[in-house]
Amino acid sequence: MTATPPAPRPAPPPAPRPASDPASDPGPRSPSTALLTDHYELTMLQAALASGEADRRCVFEAFSRRLPDGRRYGVVGGTGRLLEALESFRFGEDELAFLAEREVVNQTTLDYLADYRFTGDITGYAEGEVYFPQSPVLLVESSFAEGVLLETLILSILNHDTAIVSAASRMTCAAGERPCIEMGSRRTHEESAVAAARAAYIAGFAATSNLEAGRRYGVPTTGTAAHAFTLLYDSEREAFTAQVNSLGKGTTLLVDTFDVRAAVDLALEIAGPQLGAVRLDSGDLLIQAQEVRAQLDAAGNRDTRIIVTSDLDEHAIAALAAGPVSGYGVGTALVTGSGAPTASMVYKLVQREGSSGEMEDVAKESKDKKTMGGRKWAMRRLSDAGIAQAEIVGIGEPPTSDGNDRPLMVELVRRGEVVDHQDIARARARHAASRAELPRAATQLSRGEPVIPTVFVEA
Repeated sequence: MTATPPAPRPAPPPAPRPASDPASDPGPRSPSTALLTDHYELTMLQAALASGEADRRCVFEAFSRRLPDGRRYGVVGGTGRLLEALESFRFGEDELAFLAEREVVNQTTLDYLADYRFTGDITGYAEGEVYFPQSPVLLVESSFAEGVLLETLILSILNHDTAIVSAASRMTCAAGERPCIEMGSRRTHEESAVAAARAAYIAGFAATSNLEAGRRYGVPTTGTAAHAFTLLYDSEREAFTAQVNSLGKGTTLLVDTFDVRAAVDLALEIAGPQLGAVRLDSGDLLIQAQEVRAQLDAAGNRDTRIIVTSDLDEHAIAALAAGPVSGYGVGTALVTGSGAPTASMVYKLVQREGSSGEMEDVAKESKDKKTMGGRKWAMRRLSDAGIAQAEIVGIGEPPTSDGNDRPLMVELVRRGEVVDHQDIARARARHAASRAELPRAATQLSRGEPVIPTVFVEA
């Protein structure tokens, strides 16, 4: 990586682009997302078609029974990617041929799939919104046949992106005004890396090292240099000189390949007062940052920034808060959800059409995995000062507002057509506002219960 890192404050979200600009599109769509699913979705469909029950109207709900252990809040991520994937959820000739060859389903089911189009409605929490246990993050209203096929697609995207954006939110909260740079591409699957960079940006990260995330989603990209670049040359002096000559004195020089103090002296000699930044990637980062800051200041380089990397997570970032650090590069902990690689969301049938034509609530009764039936609506109860007090979830009908409550659910798909693509610039702004509503205890990194309760109100 050879670009200059961002300024100390997070970069603004990319400006909206006209629809004719290819970069305004959320990304290249694959020919079909229909096989990004589990075998049993199709065999359930086959049995429902054969029994005549496939067309029953149903309501499916995606929610999480609990937050990762000790977390105070979660953040909804992946909604925009899910809506993009939904538009490509079609069974074309290749998909149908595969299913026929493997004898996954019978010909009647193949015929149904050939004409499959989702024609239902989807509502849910907007991307970037905070959520809590049992929050109705996504509701799918459709026939059983149309809704059941989406289970795996919905959960795979929401579980991954929600885990990443939730971890990223804790990191940017700990970092305060100092920028965080996402740099975890080499620690995860190549497509997961792109999704993680997008999710991190929504949570307030300033930039990513992943160029594909920049191309698809407009996330600002940045980078420094690897130790391999220094080791390519016969001396550290030659390496620094080559980098400065090519990229300018405002570049970021990696100073811990050999001796940090000697490397900083070299950086000062070669780049002088215009040296943009130095990066520390090993050792006791707090002590080293203090020593390097003193060294830079003594040379008059008070504007030269110090970027730190090396397996950082939210706890390490918080521990560096008192140090003279200008920004953080975060990789492994971010793309693995900082110990919580999934949001543990589930997708359950909560309402179905009864024999009389009326909608009936349904729920699981199994031990430790009970669900709450009924179509849900949610709002956030706020104090007079605008601070979140509780998550109010109405069952059967929307809950009654006390005057300053904020509705949480938005229309995403209407009669099969996406009506809100959830772009990341709005999701980023939404997350900042949503997190700012939470009580101060939400920013604590110590283990604790959700910062506000979830309260159910039945019609």
